[in-house]
Amino acid sequence: MRSFQVCQCGEPLQCNEMPDPKPAGTEVLLKVLAAGVCHSDLHLSDGYFDLGGGKKLSIVERGMKMPVTLGHENVGEVVAVGPDARGVKIGDWRLVDPWMGCGECPVCKRGDEQLCTKPSSIGVFRNGGYSTHLIVPHPRYLFDIGNIPPERAAPLACSGVTTYSALKKIGPTFTTDPVVIIGAGGLGLMGLALHKAMGGHSAVVVDIDPAKRDAAKKAGAVAVIDGAAPDAAKQIIAATGGGAWAVIDLVGSAATAKLGLDSLCKAGKLILVGLYGGEITLSLPPFPMKAITIQGSYTGSLTETAELIDLVKRTGLPSVPVATRPLDDVNAVLSELRAGKVVGRVVLTPAAR
Repeated sequence: MRSFQVCQCGEPLQCNEMPDPKPAGTEVLLKVLAAGVCHSDLHLSDGYFDLGGGKKLSIVERGMKMPVTLGHENVGEVVAVGPDARGVKIGDWRLVDPWMGCGECPVCKRGDEQLCTKPSSIGVFRNGGYSTHLIVPHPRYLFDIGNIPPERAAPLACSGVTTYSALKKIGPTFTTDPVVIIGAGGLGLMGLALHKAMGGHSAVVVDIDPAKRDAAKKAGAVAVIDGAAPDAAKQIIAATGGGAWAVIDLVGSAATAKLGLDSLCKAGKLILVGLYGGEITLSLPPFPMKAITIQGSYTGSLTETAELIDLVKRTGLPSVPVATRPLDDVNAVLSELRAGKVVGRVVLTPAAR
């Protein structure tokens, strides 16, 4: 098989050839049909997340071992199964849930493997889908996509379940008040589409890129706001009728987090999702005085992936622009993503169909 791997942090991915793996035990071998390119892959290829103030969170120190194949938004065709694998057969098309834990700790047993302190996520701590083949440790991570095209299904594994889980955290104002979505890239457009499919009231979208604001407006945002405008917070407050009950920050920078907090009404909630990086200094009295909440949201659970796929099957595919590119273009796509040139999602198609 051919795989594009991080061999040295900060360098382009290298194409390596190796024998096709043979599944053992409960393992399942997939021929990769579609592999979404996610902004998180930029951090993974760099080897760190920016904590602000000159501090970095090293992914290598957390357990990422090189060489490692990136790619955590994957759909594949089952081509071989281990002797103990149940519930899948050769020829099946399956979405891979990549957010794997140890499977044994209390966090995993309650259904939140994505929050396990010993993660083994595909495309991070085990080889991912920027490859012709992918091995999955257990069929429980494989989901039937029905008639959904693989290139449209693949982003559901991260972009989809991440925004779906964040939207669920909004609470009782979901159907009665506007939500503010900061960031109109692949995550933002996915979140906007899912918010509508889930019965959300309306969405105000914030982005510094006019092309992405235009895409959000065409996708149904009731208002789009330039996050770099000096009065951006005032515009958000006006667009939400006095302040936002919920802001979902899909960027996660110092500037966007501050903007989100400045835009909240009393009892409002800022849900932080994005991993752009940085730090903020907070005044403490406004938290109790305004009863505001900051909540993190990291990907989603296996249960939420199942809920999301069911939602998509019932309501239709999210109207997110998806472009397909061959596997060999992966470094070019990552460069375009880093430069902010991607609207929607790019999905690699390693296996011709």
